[in-house]
Amino acid sequence: MRLILLGPPGAGKGTQAQRLVAKHGIVQLSTGDMLRAATAAGTPTGLKAKDVMARGELCPDDLVVAIVADRIAQPDARKGFILDGFPRTVPQAEALDHMLDQKGLGLDAVVQLKVDERILLDRIAKRIADMLARGETPRADDNPDVMVKRLHAYRQQTAPLIEHYDERGLLRSVDGMAPIPEVEAAIENVLSAGAAESGRKRPGMGDSMAGGG
Repeated sequence: MRLILLGPPGAGKGTQAQRLVAKHGIVQLSTGDMLRAATAAGTPTGLKAKDVMARGELCPDDLVVAIVADRIAQPDARKGFILDGFPRTVPQAEALDHMLDQKGLGLDAVVQLKVDERILLDRIAKRIADMLARGETPRADDNPDVMVKRLHAYRQQTAPLIEHYDERGLLRSVDGMAPIPEVEAAIENVLSAGAAESGRKRPGMGDSMAGGG
C-alpha cells in the first residue's frame, strides 16, 4: 500500500498516518526525516543534500525525489509507505510519478482530508486559550496568524495536487472534520473501494504501474 495524504495544516494528516501505519504495517516517510537520515548516513545523495542545505538553499525537487527513491528501496518500506510532506507542488508530484514509474511502482491512492478552514482556525484559537488557562506556553507557530499564512501557502502550492491526482484516478476524498475514529473508518472504506475497483481496471498510468505491487 503506497499512499499520499493531502490536506491543509491542522487537517489531521499526522494522526491518520499513524493509524494507517499501525494497522497496515507500512512506514510513514517524512521528507525532513529522510533528508536528515541521508545526510547523517553520508550516502551520495545525502552528501549532495548536505552541501545544498549548508548553503542555506532548499533541496531541488530531483534531489528530494532521489532521497525518496533511496528510502523506499529499504526493506521496511516493502509493504508500503505513506508520504508525509511530499509532494508539495505539481512539479514534485510529476517527478515522483516518473520515479515510481521507473521502479515499476505506483501509488494506490491519494487521500484528501477535506476540512473547513474557518473551523480549523477556531480550533487553534480554542487550543491556545486552553493551554494558556493551564499555564502552558503554546508553540511559536501555533497561532491563528501563522496558520492563516500556512493555509494560504497550501492553497497556492499544494491544493493544485488535488486536480493532478484526480485526473489520474487516484484521488479519494473524506470528511476530515469528522471525529478521528470516523475519519479513520472513512479512509479504510475508500481504500477498500479503490482496491476493489483497481482489481477491475487500473488508472491510465502505464503498464508498469499496473504491475507494481
